[in-house]
Amino acid sequence: LKSVTDFILIAGYHSHTETTLRYLQDALHAISRNIYLFLPYRHHQSISKIPKIHSLFHYIECIKEIGSADNSDTKVSEAAHKNLIKDSYR
Repeated sequence: LKSVTDFILIAGYHSHTETTLRYLQDALHAISRNIYLFLPYRHHQSISKIPKIHSLFHYIECIKEIGSADNSDTKVSEAAHKNLIKDSYR
Protein backbone atom coordinates (compact mmCIF):
# COMPACT_ATOMS: atom_id res chain seq x y z
CA LEU A 1 0.00 0.00 0.00
CA LYS A 2 2.94 2.33 0.51
CA SER A 3 3.72 2.25 -3.20
CA VAL A 4 0.10 3.12 -4.07
CA THR A 5 0.17 6.03 -1.63
CA ASP A 6 3.54 7.19 -2.99
CA PHE A 7 2.18 7.05 -6.54
CA ILE A 8 -0.95 9.05 -5.68
CA LEU A 9 0.97 11.72 -3.78
CA ILE A 10 3.69 12.13 -6.43
CA ALA A 11 1.19 12.14 -9.32
CA GLY A 12 -0.60 15.04 -7.62
CA TYR A 13 2.43 17.34 -7.61
CA HIS A 14 1.79 20.74 -9.20
CA SER A 15 4.81 20.34 -11.47
CA HIS A 16 7.18 17.53 -12.37
CA THR A 17 10.85 17.13 -13.15
CA GLU A 18 12.74 14.13 -14.49
CA THR A 19 13.48 13.25 -10.85
CA THR A 20 9.83 13.28 -9.76
CA LEU A 21 8.87 11.27 -12.85
CA ARG A 22 11.56 8.75 -11.89
CA TYR A 23 10.04 8.54 -8.38
CA LEU A 24 6.65 8.01 -9.98
CA GLN A 25 8.10 5.24 -12.17
CA ASP A 26 9.67 3.60 -9.10
CA ALA A 27 6.32 3.64 -7.29
CA LEU A 28 4.65 2.16 -10.37
CA HIS A 29 7.20 -0.66 -10.49
CA ALA A 30 6.56 -1.38 -6.80
CA ILE A 31 2.81 -1.50 -7.48
CA SER A 32 3.43 -3.92 -10.36
CA ARG A 33 5.57 -6.18 -8.18
CA ASN A 34 2.95 -6.34 -5.42
CA ILE A 35 -0.32 -6.30 -7.36
CA TYR A 36 -0.78 -10.03 -6.79
CA LEU A 37 -1.59 -9.23 -3.14
CA PHE A 38 -4.99 -7.94 -4.28
CA LEU A 39 -5.95 -11.13 -6.16
CA PRO A 40 -7.58 -12.93 -3.20
CA TYR A 41 -10.07 -10.05 -2.99
CA ARG A 42 -11.03 -10.15 -6.67
CA HIS A 43 -14.00 -12.24 -7.75
CA HIS A 44 -12.42 -13.15 -11.10
CA GLN A 45 -8.85 -13.43 -9.79
CA SER A 46 -7.66 -10.92 -12.39
CA ILE A 47 -6.27 -7.43 -11.97
CA SER A 48 -5.84 -6.72 -15.68
CA LYS A 49 -9.45 -5.68 -16.24
CA ILE A 50 -9.59 -2.92 -13.63
CA PRO A 51 -9.53 0.35 -15.61
CA LYS A 52 -8.20 2.46 -12.73
CA ILE A 53 -5.23 0.12 -12.27
CA HIS A 54 -4.63 0.03 -16.02
CA SER A 55 -4.70 3.83 -16.22
CA LEU A 56 -1.81 4.12 -13.76
CA PHE A 57 0.51 2.77 -16.43
CA HIS A 58 -0.28 5.78 -18.66
CA TYR A 59 0.22 8.56 -16.09
CA ILE A 60 3.89 9.29 -16.79
CA GLU A 61 3.33 9.48 -20.53
CA CYS A 62 0.34 11.79 -20.04
CA ILE A 63 2.22 14.03 -17.62
CA LYS A 64 5.01 14.39 -20.18
CA GLU A 65 2.48 15.21 -22.93
CA ILE A 66 -0.04 17.48 -21.18
CA GLY A 67 1.47 18.37 -17.83
CA SER A 68 0.62 17.73 -14.23
CA ALA A 69 -2.61 16.03 -13.18
CA ASP A 70 -3.14 18.15 -10.06
CA ASN A 71 -6.24 19.90 -11.41
CA SER A 72 -7.83 16.96 -13.21
CA ASP A 73 -10.85 14.99 -12.10
CA THR A 74 -13.09 12.19 -13.34
CA LYS A 75 -16.47 13.93 -13.21
CA VAL A 76 -16.92 13.93 -16.99
CA SER A 77 -15.98 10.28 -17.48
CA GLU A 78 -18.02 9.19 -14.45
CA ALA A 79 -21.09 11.03 -15.77
CA ALA A 80 -20.64 9.38 -19.18
CA HIS A 81 -20.23 6.00 -17.49
CA LYS A 82 -23.46 6.47 -15.52
CA ASN A 83 -25.36 7.30 -18.70
CA LEU A 84 -23.94 4.30 -20.54
CA ILE A 85 -24.87 1.98 -17.69
CA LYS A 86 -28.40 3.38 -17.44
CA ASP A 87 -28.90 3.13 -21.23
CA SER A 88 -27.85 -0.52 -21.27
CA TYR A 89 -30.55 -1.42 -18.72
CA ARG A 90 -33.36 0.37 -20.55
